[in-house]
Amino acid sequence: MNTPDFIIEREDEDILLPGRLPLLPLRDVVVFPYMVTPLLVGRSRSVAAVESAMEQGKYLCVAAQLEADIDDPAEDEIYSHGTVVRVLQIIRTPDETLKILVEGMARVHLDHVLVQETHHEVLARPVREDVRTDTETEALGRSIKERFKEYVRLNKRLPDEVLLSVLNMDEIGRMADSISAYIVGKVPVKQELLSEPCLKERLRRINHVLAGELEIMQVELKIDQEVQSALHKNQRDFYLNEQLRAIRKELGYTQDEDGEIEEYSRKVDESAMNAEATEIARREIARLDRMSPMSPEASVVRTYLDTLLSLPWKKKSRDRIDTVKVRARLDADHYGLEKVKERILEFLAVYRLTKTMQGTILCLVGPPGVGKTSLGRSIAESMNRKFVRISLGGVHDEAEIRGHRRTYIGSKPGRIIESLRKAGTRNPVFLLDEIDKMGNDFRGDPASALLEVLDPEQNSAFSDHYLEVDFDLSNVMFITTANSLHTIPPALEDRMEIIRIPGYLEHEKLQIAEHFLAPRQMARHGVKGWEGGFKKSAFQELIDHYTREAGVRNLEREIAGICRKVAKIKSEKDKFPGAVTAAGVQKYLGTPKFRRRLVEREPEIGVVVGLAWTMSGGEILEIEVAAVPGSGKVTITGNLKDVMKESAETALSYARGLCREMSGDWFQENQVHIHVPEGGIPKDGPSAGIAMATAMVSLLRGVPVRKDVAMTGEVTLRGHVLPIGGLPEKAVAALRSGCKHLVIPADNERD
Repeated sequence: MNTPDFIIEREDEDILLPGRLPLLPLRDVVVFPYMVTPLLVGRSRSVAAVESAMEQGKYLCVAAQLEADIDDPAEDEIYSHGTVVRVLQIIRTPDETLKILVEGMARVHLDHVLVQETHHEVLARPVREDVRTDTETEALGRSIKERFKEYVRLNKRLPDEVLLSVLNMDEIGRMADSISAYIVGKVPVKQELLSEPCLKERLRRINHVLAGELEIMQVELKIDQEVQSALHKNQRDFYLNEQLRAIRKELGYTQDEDGEIEEYSRKVDESAMNAEATEIARREIARLDRMSPMSPEASVVRTYLDTLLSLPWKKKSRDRIDTVKVRARLDADHYGLEKVKERILEFLAVYRLTKTMQGTILCLVGPPGVGKTSLGRSIAESMNRKFVRISLGGVHDEAEIRGHRRTYIGSKPGRIIESLRKAGTRNPVFLLDEIDKMGNDFRGDPASALLEVLDPEQNSAFSDHYLEVDFDLSNVMFITTANSLHTIPPALEDRMEIIRIPGYLEHEKLQIAEHFLAPRQMARHGVKGWEGGFKKSAFQELIDHYTREAGVRNLEREIAGICRKVAKIKSEKDKFPGAVTAAGVQKYLGTPKFRRRLVEREPEIGVVVGLAWTMSGGEILEIEVAAVPGSGKVTITGNLKDVMKESAETALSYARGLCREMSGDWFQENQVHIHVPEGGIPKDGPSAGIAMATAMVSLLRGVPVRKDVAMTGEVTLRGHVLPIGGLPEKAVAALRSGCKHLVIPADNERD
């Protein structure tokens, strides 16, 4: 099927074109007559169509696709009107695409699309245009020119040369097609202008399109002017945001499309915050709504609102208190400590019946490694509550407890509020660890800030500097730990019930090592199948010669060291070694770190076995008293502190009164020297008074003291012996050193 050839009349020539031409479908482009434009040709069939045109006179037909994303359009997917173009220039690129420069020649109607093997062809016929002119046509032409002048002035993408070239055109039809090519519009709009055969109707449509585009461009100019007037030198970064605000204002929108304000308002409505917190949250949301989203203050407000909404205002853990199960849990986690466990069970039993904390804050006081922190964790697990631990060691800033005010950069809540937020409930078990190691300086006193936290009469309305809203801490179970009470301020100590956790005795350490520490370390180091294991003598050797502590932390560390050695042997030799005995400990851990002091001497005059309490347990003190010629002076050595020196002087005065048979001349002619060995270790306390008095009486009367007798007690000038502390540890030390008899104050018999 063929279409007759047709002639295109141009100003300088008449061009005869065939009715069958190669077809080049275009994406998002409409080519008008007299329009010179570059085209990028990349599809293989399109490239073939161009090459075919170059072989047949350089003419081809171009038409826009209805849908730009179709690679191989069919006949019904191409507009029915197109343009015959002449290829002026062709450039081949390395990626096998073509860049061509074409000139629009005439409008054509696409009668039928022919699908060839390599490209599309089309049977086309020219559109018979009605180019008659009259007064209305002339008026429309003038109106279009004026509107196009304004369009070029507002459109910064069009150079002034375009306007000059259009205004110099005498033929109205050619001017109309040129303006149509330069208008920024969508393909359907431009396609209507291309397919319209009547010049007058085409001018009307161009005039209408130009009017609409001018209105849009004037609105854009107004928006741009509003934005520019609102910009300051230091707000240049907010340009795009201000432009968006101006666009929304022009369109009549008043709500924030991203929904941030609505989201915060919804969360406040759904939260269980108290009335004060709700009011403050709504006030901050209103402030945020008035701010620029990119301003630094907006970020501060968002952080504050997120913190406020993430707090557990009403969320609580369901308590599960069964004193029998709690007792079983405490026994499974901790050996001994009967008095401590009993007090904890009493506390929980009262809470189960009254559902209130009874204004009691427990303070566990004891040396390191005795299980204070793990006791708090066991209490939390047995009550089905979340466990929160805060280490207060080295804290010397009040803001660590109460938080920073929001006026400071990087401000945040204090540790109390922050830990509650992480816990997610308002009734966790809160362990304040190392409360005796807080400091204070010019930044405040954290111990004073804790007064409100630990006071049941005040903590129901705890105020954090960051929140500036009261938060109820009355449902929190606070437990504190300390190694010593000396550094705790009296006001803070008064708010707590002190529960003293003594150091473990040797037989307790032996049980703990055998039933708790060794199984745990064997499992951790992959030697659970080690059948030999540890003998009791090995544990005793570790306790005697490799550790000096009240707790069992270092003992567990030494057991872990042996387990590592066993794991290494298993890895190298593929079998476990034999059981570890006392003799084998040195093979694994090397030379003993400590020496066990034993009383290995004959009874001597002026030498008595005294006892001392230390943080790591009990120790013996062999107190020595000797007389040397001199002027009656008393010399005290052994790195003794004031209390122990005074105790020595008291003991000497009592001994002189008891041994009145010794004349005053003896004391004037002799110098008494009191010495406590191991001078590198500071010693203090009055409990060695009776031992010093006995040593002095032994010296004055010349009677040796039995080496298997140890004694402890504070002596007075009248010879009364006052009670002392740490008796269990001292008794173990006496037994361990080989003493068979122990002399103690009568008032300590109950211990």
